[in-house]
Amino acid sequence: MAHQITSASNPLIKTLKSLHAKKGRAETGLFLAEGARLAVEAADLGVWPEILLFSPAAMTREQVRALIDEAERRRVRTIETSETVLAQISKRDNPQTVIGAYRQKLSTLDDLEGATIVALEGVRDPGNLGTILRTADSTGAGGVVLIGESCDPFSVEAVRASMGSLFAMKLARASFDDLMHYKSTRGAKMFGLSLKGGPLDPGTPAPARAIVLMGNEQSGLPEYMEAACDHLVKLPMRGRADSLNLAIATGVMLYDLWRRRGYDGARA
Repeated sequence: MAHQITSASNPLIKTLKSLHAKKGRAETGLFLAEGARLAVEAADLGVWPEILLFSPAAMTREQVRALIDEAERRRVRTIETSETVLAQISKRDNPQTVIGAYRQKLSTLDDLEGATIVALEGVRDPGNLGTILRTADSTGAGGVVLIGESCDPFSVEAVRASMGSLFAMKLARASFDDLMHYKSTRGAKMFGLSLKGGPLDPGTPAPARAIVLMGNEQSGLPEYMEAACDHLVKLPMRGRADSLNLAIATGVMLYDLWRRRGYDGARA
């Protein structure tokens, strides 16, 4: 049975509000995901929140009622609260009627399978990171690896931008040496984006296993990482723009590799 909390000064609500800060996420190991659609998609993948909050308005939707009933059967802590409290938790004037607090989870490199994985060196923008997770999910990538210092993939901004793909994609943190060991043991070819590179022959087939290595949007890949790549790729440009946003450039690479595999596994 759901508990009711109507006060924004309740200790649990204060804890949930703290998840907007990296310190709060680090101390609790939790992160926020907003919206019934995300909660339902996560549940379909077998991922359930530790705490599920909802407004009375949410209960008018059959799908949400079913979600809450199943969450309670799974001993998820369910909380009915007001839209005012939900707005304070989400820090939005028009909050979602369902918010979940989920346990953070990272995979290891050995957990990552699939024809292509993405490795990001020093990604700083959580919106870019979330969008890359979503694009990697859309193209059937086997996972995303964070190399070096990066923004927090469990920040509210990254989770929002991933549109639920954070629950579907395997996400790992690793050193570059670990990535190189993975590359060697899996027989993967590594494609790095660089201004020093050149275009790929459009007719060249994709390797059986590929790593798409992307650098920091401001500084690009360090020289030693470029030297470790099998292919340095420079995306062709036609107009006045001389560069692409990190998430878009990653998407171009992922879709090009998928195209070279005949869009295997694509839904009709």
